[in-house]
Amino acid sequence: MSAAPLESGERRLARRMLDIAARAGLRGFGAVEPNPMVGCVLATPSGEVVAVGHHRRFGGAHAEVDALRACRAHGIDPAGLTAYVTLEPCSHEGKTPPCTGAILDAGIARVVCARRDPHPQSRGGAEFLRARGVPVVFTDASRLAVEIAEPFVHRVRTGRPWVIAKWAQTMDGRIATRTGHSQWISGAMSRRRVHALRGRVDAVLTGIGTVLADDPLLTARDVPARRVAQRIVIDPTARLAQTSCLVGSAQEAPVVLVHGPAAQADAFRKLGVETVESDAPEIDLRWLLEWLARERGVATVLIEAGAGVLGRLAREDLIDEAWVFTGPVLLGDEHALGPVRGAETPRISDGRRFRLLRVKNLGDDVWSVYRRSSG
Repeated sequence: MSAAPLESGERRLARRMLDIAARAGLRGFGAVEPNPMVGCVLATPSGEVVAVGHHRRFGGAHAEVDALRACRAHGIDPAGLTAYVTLEPCSHEGKTPPCTGAILDAGIARVVCARRDPHPQSRGGAEFLRARGVPVVFTDASRLAVEIAEPFVHRVRTGRPWVIAKWAQTMDGRIATRTGHSQWISGAMSRRRVHALRGRVDAVLTGIGTVLADDPLLTARDVPARRVAQRIVIDPTARLAQTSCLVGSAQEAPVVLVHGPAAQADAFRKLGVETVESDAPEIDLRWLLEWLARERGVATVLIEAGAGVLGRLAREDLIDEAWVFTGPVLLGDEHALGPVRGAETPRISDGRRFRLLRVKNLGDDVWSVYRRSSG
């Protein structure tokens, strides 16, 4: 049993409902990974919202079950309602029972989804429900609902974590003066936003150049943190100072030193720093990302590095999302440092194309979020 495509009026309704579901699902960022962020709205056929739910934490109730609980908590029978879900309901039993069973038991009359589940274990929920008489429709009416599933879909398809590159730049696109001085281009509100992001990702990755220049901690401070990010340092020759802030705080948050085959890294292990040896003197970033996903369980990694590392990631098309903070500073120096270097791009059409996801003022700064374009 298959469902017909949505008519124009139904599509507008689906967009409104799935937008609400997506905003709810976004609340799970940093708490649900490696699971996907998912939101669900239960509504009457006429479009009255009855209940909203989302996946709140890894191992906890999925969005559909959360919405059904909210519905019943208000004394409402969910039978006959439509479920608008940002991702196809799962049909397997993992840490929780399958959502398809909860939907059937509740008497949900119809399901509208934004994305199919790409995971081989959990996909197939739509066919399962249709075979039991529940119509299921997929629609791209809500761009936001499609977008919140992208990190999960990416991880399933590539075996790599979702990569968020972050940098602060001046009005003329520079991240530091010609001497390397960069504190502070952005204001306190922007820096707080970065700290909050650190508290929601699994890893923060940087290069030895940034560490030697700034001696950063790369931890989430003075903000609520949902997880403690591993700090990954790309350091081919193991130049990391044993007196650095990273080494000194290795007992508080993991530090992983990724070095080449000839580097002497034994001393770092005695100080609580984990070490990983690369087969090649130059660290293969694709290999590293796959290793972080496979061996360290990293679902999302934040890149806080200089132009060299960012340039290599850009050349290999490994940046999935970029957080750019533009501060109210104008340098006007052609020798000041840009955020990305090393790419040879003779024509604009040869550049990597991103789309603007959101833009917001943070004090006098402008925070822009870009995501790789699928087109």
